[in-house]
Amino acid sequence: MSASQTAASLRPFGTSIFAEMTALAIEHKAVNLSQGFPDFDGPEFVLSAAVRAINQSHNQYAPMPGLLALREAVAASWHAHTGLAADPVSEITITSGCTGALAAAMLGLCNPGDEVVMFEPFYDAYRPDCAMAGAVPRHVALRPRDGRFVYDRAELEAAFTGRTRAILLNTPHNPTGKVFTRAELEHIARLCVLHDCLAITDEVYERLTFEPDCPHISLATLPGMRERTLTLSSLGKTFSLTGWKIGWAIGAPPLTSAIRAAHQFLIYCNPAPLQIGAAEALRNGHEYVVRLQHQYADARRMLSDVLADVGFDVLRPEGTYFIMCGHARVAERLGVRTDVELCRILTRDFGVAAIPPSAFYHDPADGAGLLRFAFCKTTATLNEAARRLRKIPR
Repeated sequence: MSASQTAASLRPFGTSIFAEMTALAIEHKAVNLSQGFPDFDGPEFVLSAAVRAINQSHNQYAPMPGLLALREAVAASWHAHTGLAADPVSEITITSGCTGALAAAMLGLCNPGDEVVMFEPFYDAYRPDCAMAGAVPRHVALRPRDGRFVYDRAELEAAFTGRTRAILLNTPHNPTGKVFTRAELEHIARLCVLHDCLAITDEVYERLTFEPDCPHISLATLPGMRERTLTLSSLGKTFSLTGWKIGWAIGAPPLTSAIRAAHQFLIYCNPAPLQIGAAEALRNGHEYVVRLQHQYADARRMLSDVLADVGFDVLRPEGTYFIMCGHARVAERLGVRTDVELCRILTRDFGVAAIPPSAFYHDPADGAGLLRFAFCKTTATLNEAARRLRKIPR
């Protein structure tokens, strides 16, 4: 019998880099700026709503598509931010975070051999989701230019073929912090219409943008895209509740039927009390989100300044809560070459954990010159990280 019992489709992916770096951070008591979870709780009024729901016996299965109250809250929020209407009954599904929505979308929409265009670096679940569905990823690189990440239009156009089923778009983009511009989105939309393919958009950082001249725009709002776009998002990033795993998918009835066909056999439903809390967050959380945006803007500025002072080449993010930076000067001083080597030394010897972005490229060499740091942390945590980073030899 073979030593590995893992399905061949999943063997190439190994253990998630997030789990690996968090374990290393725990081992060395490092400040964890690797995995993107806040080190503070979400708003008290949301937590209290979930506790009340538990105490009021909302503890049995929720409906498979999600509690109607939450779907209605998602629809209202969606309309407020995009101007688009969505039917809570036939066009919205509550999922196990956006990660659960991504898996259900791939399994529900793709047949073996279908091609899915995606930008790299990418969230690490994208390729395994393709593998589980038997779909074939077609990679298009985002590369730093003039301080921001951009793609080559000809390269994207060449990625679309007669077998393209969908493009998978993440904006605001993890790990680069890029917010796709209207011109870029219009280019993507034209390609989708031209090739009659779908768009699956991961918009979990939709409320976390920092540049007034680069706002988040949902692809579904562009001409020709409402009926062919499945928009995915979640509660976790916007309300600092990543452990709740409450996400959603918004799409025309044929797309919703497809995602539900997979969702019902993956998890069936999310915890009912947390859905009640999530509805409360979406209905009454505007002030919290505004405060969080200001907090993260300050954190972005502070950590960017520290990283630049230490010797990293900072690529200032337009959104999300991540900073990507070139590490060549720091790596040279420490006698290492790759992002993986540098992350291990930073964690072990200086007590600060980051993520090596090579894990987010199909060819790891393309990301070996970069590091990713998360700034979704308290001021005290970031100050301690800064104190430790400043011990790197100059």
